[in-house]
Amino acid sequence: MAGGLFALLDDVAVLAKAAAASIDDVGAAAGRASAKAAGVIVDDTAVTPRYVQGLAAERELPIIKRIAKGSLRNKLLIITPVALLLSQFLPWLLTPLLMLGGAYLCYEGVEKIWERISGHQEAKESEAAETDEDTIVARAVRTDFILSAEIMVISLNTIANEPFVRRAITLVIVAIAITALVYGVVGFIVKMDDIGLSMSQKSSRLQQRFGAGLVAAMPKLLTTLSVVGVAAMIWVGGHILLVGFDELGFTLPYDLVHHVQVAAEGVGGIGGILGWIVNTIGSAILGVIVGAIIVTIMHFVPKRGAKAEAGAH
Repeated sequence: MAGGLFALLDDVAVLAKAAAASIDDVGAAAGRASAKAAGVIVDDTAVTPRYVQGLAAERELPIIKRIAKGSLRNKLLIITPVALLLSQFLPWLLTPLLMLGGAYLCYEGVEKIWERISGHQEAKESEAAETDEDTIVARAVRTDFILSAEIMVISLNTIANEPFVRRAITLVIVAIAITALVYGVVGFIVKMDDIGLSMSQKSSRLQQRFGAGLVAAMPKLLTTLSVVGVAAMIWVGGHILLVGFDELGFTLPYDLVHHVQVAAEGVGGIGGILGWIVNTIGSAILGVIVGAIIVTIMHFVPKRGAKAEAGAH
């Protein structure tokens, strides 16, 4: 009887160790997946505060909460199931889909640069300030869907060789963790000026100065986030395309960047940093080229067609 009990306890211990190892594996996989998607996460965090600019302070957090719920629904109910099914039955589609998302990121990044240069951005911001809350939330969730899909596909691509159940659990963890992180940071950012204003009215001189600093830093932070977000879109999109082209057999862009990167990595002491910089610049250049081509097609081809039609009438 005692022997049977000890055998049972040994089995339980083995199962517990296996479960702990499995949890560790899932945690490690989730960490790898999230790290790979970091560039898009930065972009997602940078984009969202724009949607609540110009709104009443008491409506900022409720709207961000609604956007966060929409984002989580997108990830858990649509993106993750579709991505898992594709990875199980049509894995060859993941790279083209990833590249499609990468091309969209390049387009979005270059489009924002074009809007800034052409002066169209101010008109868009003015129009957004007059939009009702439901439209704001719907627009934000729609934009988030693209970014979320890219995050989840990048994450899935990182763990593509894991068993199906582990892939599913990892993606659910990534979806929840990234949504909480992104919208937690966004919530803090949009309320930073209110926190600073409240602190500036305290009796403590130190709190007053710190609060005034927060209020003064808010516009600069939003501007910096906007620049970082655009750069992240172009860089991440370009890198996805660079690797995707190589996997599909068009190796020239990847080989060019890789050749220079290897040479840079040979520099003693700072080779690793130089190699990363070379890869980033190469990815960004490809991103700008692809984004510029798409922006040109989207902006100028329809205009020429409209002019030709007008001339015919």
